[in-house]
Amino acid sequence: MSTLQLGRRGLLALAAVLCVSPAAYAQDIPRQDPGRCKGQPEIRPLQPLQVVTQRGRASFQVEYADSERERQYGMMCRRSMAPDRGMLFDFHKPQNLAFWMRNTLIPLDIVYIRADGTVLSIVRNARPLDETPLPSNGAARAVLEIPGGRAAQLGILPGDKVVHRIFAGG
Repeated sequence: MSTLQLGRRGLLALAAVLCVSPAAYAQDIPRQDPGRCKGQPEIRPLQPLQVVTQRGRASFQVEYADSERERQYGMMCRRSMAPDRGMLFDFHKPQNLAFWMRNTLIPLDIVYIRADGTVLSIVRNARPLDETPLPSNGAARAVLEIPGGRAAQLGILPGDKVVHRIFAGG
């Protein structure tokens, strides 16, 4: 939907969402030249995470981003990511979120996760460097970023279960 179609009420609602989203927080981080992009180092130690789908369990080793700074920088400036790696962003409380791809050089699948560990929605193959807000379409506690295309390869769908220590039973 274009901004012309949103109308005044829609623009105010969109502005409210963006004001609490990671995209809004990252506005303090300037755009960088992709050739000289500097992000955060890998967040250690890596943590195990699984996604339970109708096809079975998919296992990942993820960086765990739970501080504001770690969430702001996320996967910015990374030039590659192994197929079994990812980053889990923990917002601690469910909220409407919107991510963008500022300074992000690789395509990503963005998996929004409810507080109970259920996949809420998925943005598939988010385009590198695109600053279009990519909304969760509901309240999410966490976000899993994995290499672009992996969600489709593994059959990850809304309603699937994410197993990690931050979710009950994980």
